[in-house]
Amino acid sequence: MTAPAALVTGAARGIGAATCRRLAQRGLHVIAVDACLGEEQGRFAGAEPADLDALRAELGDRVTTVRADVRDATALATGIADALAAADGLRTVVAAAALIDGGDDLWSTDPAVLEAMWRTDVVGVWNTAAACVPALLATADSGNGASFVAIASAAGDRGLWHLGAYCTVKHAVVGLVRGLAADLQGRGVAVSGVSPGSTATPMLTATAAIYGLQDTSELARDMTARAPLDPDDIARVIETACLAGAVTHGSIFDATGGLGA
Repeated sequence: MTAPAALVTGAARGIGAATCRRLAQRGLHVIAVDACLGEEQGRFAGAEPADLDALRAELGDRVTTVRADVRDATALATGIADALAAADGLRTVVAAAALIDGGDDLWSTDPAVLEAMWRTDVVGVWNTAAACVPALLATADSGNGASFVAIASAAGDRGLWHLGAYCTVKHAVVGLVRGLAADLQGRGVAVSGVSPGSTATPMLTATAAIYGLQDTSELARDMTARAPLDPDDIARVIETACLAGAVTHGSIFDATGGLGA
């Protein structure tokens, strides 16, 4: 591995996989991290090992795949360190691993629903930052730009019916981005977030199931796009956030397709 590295969590499918493709096209060596828990993830199954294998087959020697759970700080840090040992520095990190659940009023929601999303969607981003920021700072110290991008959600700045726990954790992701940006002010690592709207991924299919919908297009009716966004559309925004430099620092990019406009 001679190219600088880009690390992406939640990489096996959806927005994460689309981001891996874009960053590989930009000449970065992608470290694709995913737990690939399948049905072990909960009532809405996660990616399967075959999904990560397919990404590796597609990108070839432009990718290194790592099976690691972002909830496990020690295992995640070990997997990342092993992958980075052969890299020419770490240029950018995209924390995209997440899950969704809900379907009830907040006061009727099983606390386990909030706990599961908190551990993956928030603590997972925290663990990723803790494992990667030292390497990003080393890249910045060498005179090269570095960046950290967390994937939030339209739920990060508004309320969504029967998704109180999901709104809670995605608001927390926005807060994490802002706190990390404050810590890294003036240190050469640009920190930002990207908030997607309804995007044609397995997570959107899970959201439709939460609402008892057969057609995910109904979830896009309040977007000016009027249809679920393509994962590559979101990956294009993430790519910009990763590579645009200091101008992005502290920003949360709205990629909601005009939700509520």
